[in-house]
Amino acid sequence: MRRSRGNMKWWQLSLLGVGCTIGTGFFLGSSIAIQKSGPAVLIPFILAAIGTYIVYDALAKMSVEHPDKGSFRVYARRAFGRWAGFSNGWVYCISEMLIMGSQLIALGIFTQFWFPSIPLWLLAAIYSVLGLLVILTGMKGFEKFENVFGVVKTAAILMFIIVAITLIIRGLIGEATLLEKDGNFFSEGTLGMWNAMLYAFYAFGGIEVMGLLVVDLKEPKSAPKAGRIMIIGLTFIYVMSLALALSLVSWHEINPDESPFITALSTFHVPYVTDILNGILIIAGFSTMVAALYAVVTILTSLAEDHDAPARIAKKGKWKIPIPAFLFTAAGLFISTIIAILLPEKIFEYVTTAAGLMLIYNWVFILATYTKLMQPSVMDWIKTTIGMLLITVTVLGTVMEKASRVGFIVSLIFLLLIAIAASIIHKRRQY
Repeated sequence: MRRSRGNMKWWQLSLLGVGCTIGTGFFLGSSIAIQKSGPAVLIPFILAAIGTYIVYDALAKMSVEHPDKGSFRVYARRAFGRWAGFSNGWVYCISEMLIMGSQLIALGIFTQFWFPSIPLWLLAAIYSVLGLLVILTGMKGFEKFENVFGVVKTAAILMFIIVAITLIIRGLIGEATLLEKDGNFFSEGTLGMWNAMLYAFYAFGGIEVMGLLVVDLKEPKSAPKAGRIMIIGLTFIYVMSLALALSLVSWHEINPDESPFITALSTFHVPYVTDILNGILIIAGFSTMVAALYAVVTILTSLAEDHDAPARIAKKGKWKIPIPAFLFTAAGLFISTIIAILLPEKIFEYVTTAAGLMLIYNWVFILATYTKLMQPSVMDWIKTTIGMLLITVTVLGTVMEKASRVGFIVSLIFLLLIAIAASIIHKRRQY
């Protein structure tokens, strides 16, 4: 279903992109990436940025040429048939729902830093309700919310950069620096960087939400420009902040359960820094969760309109969003949170890793759809091939490591179940 043009300007889409992207994937996931690759973590982040830009550029060009609120799901259907639209949409919805459960638990843990006596389930419930209330305000409320939080999160990273540079200028650094004592930048070798790629890509997760918002641009042709500026800016502050963190503290001291920025500054006893960064972690996690909620409601509505989900889900009333789709999303969020609380930590970690991989699979499908639906030039083919290779290499890297290998296998099981469902529905429609 095509939509009329909106009133959003390109810079507003860039700002929304920042709000939808910067989250716990960067603030916490970067610690795991550092642990695996050492100082060379900067290279996986640069490579992930290149891959991210290639995927967004392809998605933006399709959105300009074929504006539709269903975005990548609708384009997949046009390119490869109904099965592709069904599978693409449900893979995205299920993966986002599972990831949101882990985000809510993380938000609860961050909040217990200040209020340890409040039960985790209650904090998760509170954040769930708050997130759903934001979605009820519609597109305008969502846009204002993400714009404000996008500025806050960017300001937080810039604040860290300024504080870190000040400490370095004053000579307040330990013996260990970015290159370590022996100057071995590639201390963990190629395999370490390979294992870190997945977490680097997670830090850029959220561009698919930008694709859903392109149809609201006043000038849709400015969509590639908005993404280009957003990703270049994001890459700069990601790489700069990580380089400075590793200049303040040895990468061996980075704790995978703690933000590297908190670790880097905690040894200098900067007043209130831990509380400020903990607050930023909460804001980051909450805003990316809200972005995911918005995306799920939008994709569910698109699925229902194409009869790949119960048609009543897309029914609109006086509210700014389809209430059945909203209630379906709320129920999924509730179930995901219960699963996160009840399942053993290790098992749920495998499930969420699988869900994260499913999002990356969607990126490959976006690139494949682009080559099928559009008329790519030779340069476009080269870019698309590079993007597919980067993502494929990243996914294959999960097989090399025991911790992520189980998540990879679980992701394949999810894909198989969705493929079976698509096949059954396809056969029913033929009779």
